[in-house]
Amino acid sequence: MSDPSHALLDGLRRIVGQPHVLTHDDPDADLAAWEQDWRKRSRGQALAVVRPASTDEVAQVVRLCAEMQSATGVSIVPQGGNTSMVVGAVPDASGRQVVLNLQRMNRIESLDAGNLTLTAQAGCVLQNLQEAAARDGFLFPLSLAAEGSCTIGGNLGTNAGGTQVVRYGNTRDLCLGLEVVTAQGEIWNGLGGLRKDNTGYDLRNLFIGSEGTLGIITAAAMKLVPLPAAQLTAWAAVPSMEHAVALLGLAHKTLGAGLTGFEVMGQFALSLVARHMPQSPVPLYETTPWCVLLEVSDHESEEHARSQFERLLEAGMEQGCITDGVVAESIAQARALWQIRENLPIAQAIEGLNIKHDISIPISRIPAFVAATDALLAQALPGIRMVDFGHLGDGNLHYNVQAPEGVDAAAFLRDNEATVNTLVFESVAKFGGSISAEHGIGSLKVDKLPGYKPPVALEMMRAIKRALDPHNLMNPGRVVRI
Repeated sequence: MSDPSHALLDGLRRIVGQPHVLTHDDPDADLAAWEQDWRKRSRGQALAVVRPASTDEVAQVVRLCAEMQSATGVSIVPQGGNTSMVVGAVPDASGRQVVLNLQRMNRIESLDAGNLTLTAQAGCVLQNLQEAAARDGFLFPLSLAAEGSCTIGGNLGTNAGGTQVVRYGNTRDLCLGLEVVTAQGEIWNGLGGLRKDNTGYDLRNLFIGSEGTLGIITAAAMKLVPLPAAQLTAWAAVPSMEHAVALLGLAHKTLGAGLTGFEVMGQFALSLVARHMPQSPVPLYETTPWCVLLEVSDHESEEHARSQFERLLEAGMEQGCITDGVVAESIAQARALWQIRENLPIAQAIEGLNIKHDISIPISRIPAFVAATDALLAQALPGIRMVDFGHLGDGNLHYNVQAPEGVDAAAFLRDNEATVNTLVFESVAKFGGSISAEHGIGSLKVDKLPGYKPPVALEMMRAIKRALDPHNLMNPGRVVRI
């Protein structure tokens, strides 16, 4: 009796073409790029990697997998650029999952200048959206370190944040419509690009942040804004986290909606960039515990932006929020300052394996959280090194833990990761925060979530999953278990 998986694979090849169904049976195929997560925390084994070129092909693939699920035990893992930080877009070790990679669906379909929208397929790389908008005089403001490889479908699936959330919001806030293939293989076209549509449940927001567990986002209509007349960047040394929060409040009052970025970076985090990336000089960090990176966008003129910025920095100095500062005098200098911020995760990876946390805390409570949690961790694990940085403007910290100097990092993680996570997550809960701010839940945090999400909220999430994907075809074991 033939293996039904062979019939499934034959059917997939008929839908997308043989070159776009990759399996381990092909001696020339290397599936590592699709089976291993970006952080190299996990590598699974796929039944196949399927690369459709259209929404119709996605729908046919989903229908075929749904029809043959009972015979094959197959499930689907939607995947974009495979930059998930929480092991949410790679297969498990069962060999029964189809990785549905959308990178061939990479077209920008339209730009509507009058409606201030750009419509793109889900596999379009984020940087390509930014560049297409800029060519027509617009800004697509979603910006994050992986923008050269992450895709807009993945950004939507995880509700990605980034460095300009303080002004423009998360990916959810930038989306005006979606096209989605459901778990039954039906196509929902919600790409109207309307800013007001009060005709029942908000299906768009249901799929955003669902990490491919409810359906597959295949295209999106995204908001654009006019390119600002000027953007200025400054780097400031601040004497404490309390002063960083005070400076943020002052920036809101002085710059208003012009404040587009407000990043905070700890001294040890910056020392790793200085150590491992000497080609990227780090200003001021050696004499201060924290540095802040600020960006202002102005739709009037560079002169107006500079006068506002100078007024902010002068007030910050007078009030003791800033001990020293540098204002970028050119686009190249601004890019160099931002590159330091983007190099932080890379420098930490070079330093060795580490324990990452993507948390959010009410901004006013961040100084107390950092002080209390730093003390807890130092007491439990003497010598640990804190690599703290993040988007202070929206209350999101990457609160990371590096092994003590000279200690084997792999052994440290093996022996202490559970303890560190418990201490951090319990402290996050105490201070009214969230254990995931912008990276999602994936499989890395799916078993932690019940400890920090109200039971009523979890049951509502399970009810939605059961209603839209009753056979658990879509990315099972991620976000919520049913």
